[in-house]
Amino acid sequence: MLVTRAVAVGLSLITVAKVVTSAERMSSSQLLGKKLQRLRGVPGCDPSRVNDLLLLQPDTDDSSGSHSSGKTPNKHVVFFHGDIQNFQEEMALQPEGAQWLSWSLEQVALILARRFPDSHIWVVRASRMYLHKFSCYCNFVESNMFGAPEHSPYAADIGAFSHLRALLSNGMRRVKLPDPLQPTGGVDSIPTDFSLILVGFSKGCVVLNQMVYELPGALLDPRMSAFIKHISDMYWLDGGHPGGSETWVTDKQVLKELAASGVSVHAHVTPYEVCDPMRAWMGREHRRFIKTLEEFGACPSNKLHFEDAPPSIENHFRVILEF
Repeated sequence: MLVTRAVAVGLSLITVAKVVTSAERMSSSQLLGKKLQRLRGVPGCDPSRVNDLLLLQPDTDDSSGSHSSGKTPNKHVVFFHGDIQNFQEEMALQPEGAQWLSWSLEQVALILARRFPDSHIWVVRASRMYLHKFSCYCNFVESNMFGAPEHSPYAADIGAFSHLRALLSNGMRRVKLPDPLQPTGGVDSIPTDFSLILVGFSKGCVVLNQMVYELPGALLDPRMSAFIKHISDMYWLDGGHPGGSETWVTDKQVLKELAASGVSVHAHVTPYEVCDPMRAWMGREHRRFIKTLEEFGACPSNKLHFEDAPPSIENHFRVILEF
């Protein structure tokens, strides 16, 4: 939603001050030193549907001794980015993207590694970046060229849950990590210590929304239900997209399933998305999302960041640091 919003308010991304200076960004050599791996063209549930991934593995030789056994933790965090965000060198080639290198996919992976130090950090790159700006997650949810979604219920082997599971499984095998997501002998036995946290930022929240719409049907599929039970948390970070509605899920039936699923729900927003009078439905939908979950007995965390600051793209990005 970043690019559309900037145009709507007459801002130029080129003229907006950067949040983090180039001196604070890590160099390519530093990034490589942090065990950051780029995986190109990883297939999902359909071999023709591929996404690029970034993987930052936890440090099993840290001086604190928390992983003194050398055993790799089985915790995983998956991040879905917003508009403009891309690999660092590709952002640098675009006048608009170059202004926001501090929020490249590589830099976000490092931020998340500090937030979740004992987890594998997976950053899923959108399969299409229209005009090098608009993130389109069409492998997860039907979307137009600008990335506005058309949500649908669960369909076995083709939906967002199925694609994510296959994407992670194939990514793990490519880097020779143990793959707990591949069924063995027809029996689906995911280890009890496997855990998954999903984080969507801005446009990336459309993937989380699609999963919520799929939830009622997916929980009836024994193979997918076993996978979903290992999702501990879902984070919506200032969600937005260029469609005129469904920025937040408001369907009571699917939210009832989410409330009963045991997944911890977190919503972190800024005035940039939820206090815009030109798009008042976004704030209303956000409030209805939270209220409906509470009515069904869930306890979602809900925080408005930078409440007293004017809406800005800087603070929109900064929610990635603040959540």
